[in-house]
Amino acid sequence: MTLVWATRGRSWGFRFLLRGGSADPLPVYDLAFAGTDGESTVCRRVGTNVALRFPDPLGRCDAAGRVIPHDIVVLPPLADEVRSSEDGQRLVWPELADIFARVWDMPRPPSEADVLGSPR
Repeated sequence: MTLVWATRGRSWGFRFLLRGGSADPLPVYDLAFAGTDGESTVCRRVGTNVALRFPDPLGRCDAAGRVIPHDIVVLPPLADEVRSSEDGQRLVWPELADIFARVWDMPRPPSEADVLGSPR
């Protein structure tokens, strides 16, 4: 599954955990989420991609007590199946849930190996 995924953990700030195969996912992310600041839930098609934002399904919070958001740019071909926030959560979150459970409470930002589950 090719995704751009940005989120934060309990004690580490907002960062890209998955880059969608790009060395620099920021342009794709910025285009997908342009104009959505302050919205806690987003599902919108931008070209062939879908911008998907939702609060952490388990209600996990950061050290400041804010519910952690998950910002995901769903790329083709999966983007073709995402027509609503519910579709996105049903299709995408199961692929990310175990990763996030492993890394969200780390005292430092996760490495690529932490996210992908590779040996160090």
